[in-house]
Amino acid sequence: MTGPTGLTRTHWAAITAVVLALLFAGAATVASAGGGEDAKSLAPTATSADAGFARDMAVHHQQAVEMSFIVRDRTQDDEVRRLAYDIANTQANQRGMMLGWLDLWGLPKVSADSEPMAWMQKDEHGAHAGHSAGQQAEDGSLMPGMASRVDLERLGKAGGKQAEIEYLQLMISHHNGGITMAEGCVKRCTVDTERSLAQGMVDAQRSEVGLMVDLLRKRGAAART
Repeated sequence: MTGPTGLTRTHWAAITAVVLALLFAGAATVASAGGGEDAKSLAPTATSADAGFARDMAVHHQQAVEMSFIVRDRTQDDEVRRLAYDIANTQANQRGMMLGWLDLWGLPKVSADSEPMAWMQKDEHGAHAGHSAGQQAEDGSLMPGMASRVDLERLGKAGGKQAEIEYLQLMISHHNGGITMAEGCVKRCTVDTERSLAQGMVDAQRSEVGLMVDLLRKRGAAART
């Protein structure tokens, strides 16, 4: 996809890949210098917002990658296929970064002791957050904006223009949910690199939401409310 928006997504994916390489290079340097245990002692705890965001957003991103591969095989539209590739590539790279951080911190990638979004359940005053964090929706979705089992089945059965509309509508909701989560990390996380990545997600996904709204309009459809 050409134009400023396409270049932004491509550059973001490239920058993410570079940061990922630097992250693991830095981790290797710390380990080789004998500072691995010191690094872990300064790492976030398993119940921290840093760890919770990394675990939950890795799952959130994985579904975006899955949906993008589904629509790639359900349409021949070059514009939508390029968008799906950009989203899959970017979010797969970011997912790798977050799982890498959990490894670096010596923390599990899956926590049986906490429900999804538990790290966003309380605000600074200890009150419960506004939406149903930590609770699974009746439609089977786990986190804000995630597609339900029914949604994924419908996308997998659609084809052509209908598949494009289904994908764009689902991905807009998915991005909006991801933005909410990323904003939560910007507010609550303590690791500067992770907060920077989260802010990058907010900026990039807002831009892509605008693009997807335009693509829906071209197809005589609109985002779901």
